[in-house]
Amino acid sequence: MMASAAAPLSRDPSSLSNPDEAHITHLSWTAVVDFEKHQIFATASYDVKLTPVSGVTSRHLRLDTSGLDVRSVEVDGTPATFSMSVPSPSKPHLGSCLEIDLSGAKETADDDKVSVSIQYATSPSASAAQWLPPAQTAGKKYPYIFTQCQAIHARSLIPCQDCPAVKMTYEARVTVPSWATAVMSALSKDIDKTATVTETQNGDKVHEFSQPVPIPSYLFALAVGELDSREISPRCRVWSEPSMVDAVAFEFSQVEDFLKAAEESTMPYQWTRYDLLCLPPSFPYGGMENPCLTFVTPTLLAGDKSLADVVAHEAAHSWSGNLVTNETWEHFWLNEGWTMFLQRKIMAKVHKDDKFFDFDAISGWKDLKECISLMPDKYTKLMPDLGDDDPDDAFSSVP
Repeated sequence: MMASAAAPLSRDPSSLSNPDEAHITHLSWTAVVDFEKHQIFATASYDVKLTPVSGVTSRHLRLDTSGLDVRSVEVDGTPATFSMSVPSPSKPHLGSCLEIDLSGAKETADDDKVSVSIQYATSPSASAAQWLPPAQTAGKKYPYIFTQCQAIHARSLIPCQDCPAVKMTYEARVTVPSWATAVMSALSKDIDKTATVTETQNGDKVHEFSQPVPIPSYLFALAVGELDSREISPRCRVWSEPSMVDAVAFEFSQVEDFLKAAEESTMPYQWTRYDLLCLPPSFPYGGMENPCLTFVTPTLLAGDKSLADVVAHEAAHSWSGNLVTNETWEHFWLNEGWTMFLQRKIMAKVHKDDKFFDFDAISGWKDLKECISLMPDKYTKLMPDLGDDDPDDAFSSVP
């Protein structure tokens, strides 16, 4: 029996991009983190695959942006023309569409593939980036930056097709001050080391990363600060500011057990490493499942591992969400629903008591009823009527 061709990607109402005509497959990102200006100066180089629609191949690539200062664009190494749309006053979360003319692409045997390079700078008010002064860190000595791209904030960090149906591999070179360490939702180029680092002539450090498993844009993540780490298993390491690192290592020492329990219920872990970064208190979530590097809040540091189920939840996302992803944000229940199920399976296995599953489900039922009583009706079903509304407005215990 002959396998059928993959269905073309559909348009996502939360995105201004055109992945049905031209979709990104790989990103090479070179970035300089400027703590004084609260900006990232970067070049994003993309491999793009063109898909004919009704027999016609598009000569334009449309990308989501928000507040980005695009300086120049090249297509197959040649300067290209581009335009930026004006953000809609009624839908500011959608940002601006960067439309790139691909007519200058070189004619090759692979006419369905082009290379696009974009030089740009982020805005100091980028919604994906939180810049912390020293006073808001544990050490009180150096500043800190972390990113949060879910749901559609990646467009303020990189020009991209900011929709979960589009997945790309990526590599990165990030230049940071000499005192700082950069970590990303990726592997070090040399996975046998904690980081692949070189020094520039002025003393800055360059960290190199690679993510060989395709990810959607909302899982692109970066953090830079004064960081230290501890190895807690051959594939797990915890990161935090130096004053907290031993407490973090103790609190999350069960991470390897969580991974093994998940593997018993699903399939082998696909991301090579599962590291964990404990952020400053201003991190707005309990945890964020960035591949290879889960972000967690220090409010989980109870001293007795009693809140570690949050990490079990984020680890479960390594299978449901990160590996198998919802097509649009209206299907977000496929991400969180299966992850909650797997989290409860993990905790029951680790504690060797199925009642842990039932007890957590009882608590979840209470949270669900409270959310339904507070949320607008259109957001109280598994597939909300999201349209082009901001997905952040619909997040709750329902999906």
